[in-house]
Formats: sequence, structure tokens, C-alpha cells
Amino acid sequence: MTLPSKDDLRHDLRAARKAHVEALPDSMRALVFHRPPAPLLDLVPDGAVIGLYRENAYEAPATSYAKFFLERGHEIALPRFAGGGAPMEFARFADPFEGENLEEGPFGLMQPPSEAPSMQPAVLLVPLVAFTDSGERLGQGGGHYDRWLEAHPETVAIGMAWDCQKCDRLPVEAHDRRLQAVVTPTRFYGPFA
Repeated sequence: MTLPSKDDLRHDLRAARKAHVEALPDSMRALVFHRPPAPLLDLVPDGAVIGLYRENAYEAPATSYAKFFLERGHEIALPRFAGGGAPMEFARFADPFEGENLEEGPFGLMQPPSEAPSMQPAVLLVPLVAFTDSGERLGQGGGHYDRWLEAHPETVAIGMAWDCQKCDRLPVEAHDRRLQAVVTPTRFYGPFA
């Protein structure tokens, strides 16, 4: 059986994700992803820098995890781009409670300002469009996370997703990086070998 193209999958899965999130009551959205589950915490070394992302309206929310890890003494880093063609790096995110000290980056996403120090996360919580129960990930299509993870293979990469984003199979190419685990509101998948 031939799999749909990555672009076709992204289109269909983004629509399904949007419908799923819009159907959630506001009270439920506030409760999900509030605290990392124990199997995820087992993958986080003491004092590790945690890389996260600023979610869009339909991605799995990472803000509560940022607050959780900061309160436990971890430094938090967010993606930052010096320009549209620049590689993704991570920089210190000092205040996930207010998020005031961010600026708009080249892709319209909020990121740490240029004066924030660069950091290398030991654990990276990754956004995605789709995943499999063996750690395959379909991202937004820019390849930023795949390139970063290839350059930093020692980083523990954990996907964050809604349950509706799980697929039985995904088209995988040589440059696609696998995740060590995936967390959803109802389940933890992994760690994968």
C-alpha cells in the first residue's frame, strides 16, 4: 500500500488536529499537558537544560511543562533563528510564566532575543504534525528539528502530540530523525530503542 505524500498528510492531519482541539472544552485544554508523566521524567537528567517550543493554537501545549521544569531548577531554552535562512539554535527562555522577554522571529514565532545566551538542550520536547508508536515523526516540513537533532545526536528528543496525531505508518526519509518517546494527553509511548 502506497502512503500519501508528506504534504498531503500534513494537510489532512492539520485539519484533524484543528478539529480535535476546537472540540475540547476550555477547561480540558487547561488540564492536559499540565505535568510531565513519570516515564518522561525518568528521561530527564538532573539539572538538564530543557528545550521546548511556543505552541501555535493547535499544537500540543508546552507552556506548563516549561513552568514545571523551571520550578524544579532546570534552565529552559526555546528555538531561535537569526534570519529566515539561518539554522535553528536554542536560547535561554528566562520567564515562561510571563513570556514577556520574547521577540518575533523571522517565521512569525516568538523567540528569545538576540542577547539571550545560546544553550544546548539535553532534553528536547518537539512539536509535530504526526507520529507513530515507534518514534517516527512528521514535522512542519522545514526540517529544522531534523537538522538540529542530527547535529546533536546525544539529545533526548520527546514528541508532544494530541492522541489524534498518531498514525500507523508515515513516509520516512533518510534525513528524518526518530524520537526517543512521545507524550499525549492519555499515553506515553517509548522509550524507543
